[in-house]
Amino acid sequence: MTDSHLLLSIAVLGGTGKEGKGLAYRWAKAGYHVHIGSRDAEKAKAAAQEIKDMLGEGGSVEGMGNLEAARQANIIVLTVPYSAHRSTLEAVKDEIKGKILVDVTVPLVPPKVATVQMPAAGSAAQEAKEILGDGAQVCAAFQNISHEHLLDNADVECDVLVAGTSKEARAETIKLVEAAGLTGWDAGVIENSVVIEGMTSVLIGINKKYGSTHAGIKITGVSK
Repeated sequence: MTDSHLLLSIAVLGGTGKEGKGLAYRWAKAGYHVHIGSRDAEKAKAAAQEIKDMLGEGGSVEGMGNLEAARQANIIVLTVPYSAHRSTLEAVKDEIKGKILVDVTVPLVPPKVATVQMPAAGSAAQEAKEILGDGAQVCAAFQNISHEHLLDNADVECDVLVAGTSKEARAETIKLVEAAGLTGWDAGVIENSVVIEGMTSVLIGINKKYGSTHAGIKITGVSK
């Protein structure tokens, strides 16, 4: 807890889902104060208690509505299904001003989730930037990590690509990646998020074809 970035609090909006709970668990374990957000505050409180039970002693996790979670946190992480992406952002827009939004959303369109289908904005992260305007920095990250990895205490072989609106925002997001026990890579400007988000559908297809549940990506040929 000596690093200044570990003093920050994180709101995980949509944190009652598997991906959100996995990320919240990893960050709470690393020493962050985590706010679990949901449209249903009671569901958020139940998810927070579930994470506390996993952590045992020492974890700092609270459950509340999305708006209150966004208000209290320094960094906002959005883990909702794409169908709730716009409505969630519009509801908390004023509370994200001056903060970093880490958008984990993938624009999957059932039933063809193994087919890349990007929105008119180019990607969910670019859509988030359009909704929020210049009041917030936006990064795309964690789209290619299975929740099964996140909820497991074992080392994770997969890497995380981070695209975003500024070098500073990407650097802060990579700190979160590393705090979650993963390796993060600066993947450049937010326009590159189209590749990161689209890769999720490719990985879903690979999982289906080869009988897996947690295919991922790994950067080779370069060291950090």
